[in-house]
Amino acid sequence: MVLAVGFWPGGDGGGSDRAAPSGGRSAAAPSTSPGKSYALSKAPATIPSVREHTAARGPGWRPDEGEGRVVVGDGALADEAKLLADELKLKYGGDSDPRKGDVQLTLDDGEKSGKKGGDESYTLTVKGEQVRISAPAEAGVFYGTRTLKQAVSHGRTAPEGVVRDRPAKPQRGFMIDVARKHFDLKWLEDRVRDLGDLKYNQLGLHFSDDQAFRIESDSHPEIVASDHLTKDQVRGLVKLAASRHITVVPEIDSPGHLGAVTRQHPSLQLRNARGAVTRGAVDISKPEAAKIVDDLLKEYAELFPGAYWHLGADEYLALTAKDPEASYPQLAAAARERYGAGGRVQDLATGWLNDRADTVRPSGKKPRAWNDGFFRGGSTQAADDIEVAYWTGKEIGAREPDEYLKAGRKLVNYNDEYLYYVLGQPQTFRYPTGQRIYESWTPLVVRGTKPVSERYDDQILGGTFAVWGDLADAQTQEQVASGIRMPLRATVQKLWDPRKPALAWNDFVKLADELR
Repeated sequence: MVLAVGFWPGGDGGGSDRAAPSGGRSAAAPSTSPGKSYALSKAPATIPSVREHTAARGPGWRPDEGEGRVVVGDGALADEAKLLADELKLKYGGDSDPRKGDVQLTLDDGEKSGKKGGDESYTLTVKGEQVRISAPAEAGVFYGTRTLKQAVSHGRTAPEGVVRDRPAKPQRGFMIDVARKHFDLKWLEDRVRDLGDLKYNQLGLHFSDDQAFRIESDSHPEIVASDHLTKDQVRGLVKLAASRHITVVPEIDSPGHLGAVTRQHPSLQLRNARGAVTRGAVDISKPEAAKIVDDLLKEYAELFPGAYWHLGADEYLALTAKDPEASYPQLAAAARERYGAGGRVQDLATGWLNDRADTVRPSGKKPRAWNDGFFRGGSTQAADDIEVAYWTGKEIGAREPDEYLKAGRKLVNYNDEYLYYVLGQPQTFRYPTGQRIYESWTPLVVRGTKPVSERYDDQILGGTFAVWGDLADAQTQEQVASGIRMPLRATVQKLWDPRKPALAWNDFVKLADELR
């Protein structure tokens, strides 16, 4: 065996065996098993791979169905413990001292599990035919249980030794367009369970667009499609997601993509100087347009208790006109009234975005908007705290990622070159492959195929793989689930572990199949 030296970020370091099946790091440690000789362990084979594994000699650990227990050192971990016990067919032992064959979940002060790794870091120790998972917070403990679940799947043995692990990126997301294509509740629940096992922590729901509005509404029931989710169903989905430490991020896109609203409220439709309707757009010079969107944003604040709200703001077609002021004189007049003689339509659109951000902040939400919703050409700037969801460089007015990053903005990578699964493959879109993501994409590759400078790494908060329903009938729900399976695994591998993957793509696919 050849050992190479490596270091745990924020820790004291340890040896590394990059030949380990998962690509995680392994280091030798003295054997503590008397009598019998055991081979030096290798890192557990998981997706995503673990960041560090200190190897040891010993029998490892397998669940003893019906006899072994999951016990907790803190009552706050009862939910995580009960879930793991159910999955591994063990007993839940509550707050008890661990014994041979048990798994113990515990919170610590972060010194052992790596406080610098944050709340999502954890340490998993297999020793003396017991497992101990410790972390600074419940999320880290949960991720440790996901590693253990994979390590013992299909009769395998969790290897002796110590895993110290943490994600490279704090935001690891999957977004689904339920507006253009209705996905039933069971399908969404199945995705949440899969995302949890893969250590994703965000589920985006794009539930309003030109085609349909898909969640029950009390304030504006007239806009809701016949195929929709009830609020009780959404509460159940949010609760399931929370049990997997996944935040549901809602999106009501505006001021474009509001066809579901304007069909029921035609007076709010944006019209150009000739009186022609502009598809999907509301007239932002009309206070009634802002009121209906704010009604909805406020209504759903309780339904989605997470920290984020996606405001959309992309593809407002008034700004794609050659001369927005001439094409939409009512918008130009409203811009001058609000921003003075030099006010432009771009200012009015940016003001709309800022106003919607003002609406969601009181409920504790962090606002986010698509990159082409940060408009050039005006004097008004988008609020500093609005995160950039960077998806494309193809739209009119889209700016290079460097512009946002140089200005100090935080950015989430939705790169449509790699991370957009657009049903029917319209325009130039092609279904992304897991192999291309695995071999070519990193969080620094924000636009096209070229990475931004590594000096911006801390400003890139993570990435999101997105499914869009442009041609809704092009695939069934089952086909979508199959098509995104390996891209999701490749994406989270690159968001969790910043190193070049140790496994070749074919071996990664084989591992994914073994972990089914």
